[in-house]
Amino acid sequence: MENLKIEATKYTPEIVFDYENHHLEIKGKSYPENTSAFYRPVFDWLEAYLDRDDIRAVSVSLWLIYFNSSSSKALLDFFDMLEEASEDGKEITVNWIYEPEDEDSLEFGEEFQEDFETLNFNMVAKSS
Repeated sequence: MENLKIEATKYTPEIVFDYENHHLEIKGKSYPENTSAFYRPVFDWLEAYLDRDDIRAVSVSLWLIYFNSSSSKALLDFFDMLEEASEDGKEITVNWIYEPEDEDSLEFGEEFQEDFETLNFNMVAKSS
């Protein structure tokens, strides 16, 4: 399986899925004009990846400094897929990265953590 890399734009985050290291990273701003079209290849790749039997543990790093409501919905769908994989026995760790002074980002991460209890969430304060 090949890695997935999508370069960041002014409106979309950088997305890097490293197959060999089982690490997924989404970083930047997310307010694409067409959220479904932007995230479709990400969901397709993730679905194929999580369906593999040789995947045991996955780490996910999310550092979104801004995301709109349609991106929030995409994140919910993303976490749904990860939670389903977790319930199937895969160990999923989510590192929710936020800037220390950004309380909104921390609260979003905590809300996702509450909604997806089978995922191992780490709140990581990090300055850019």
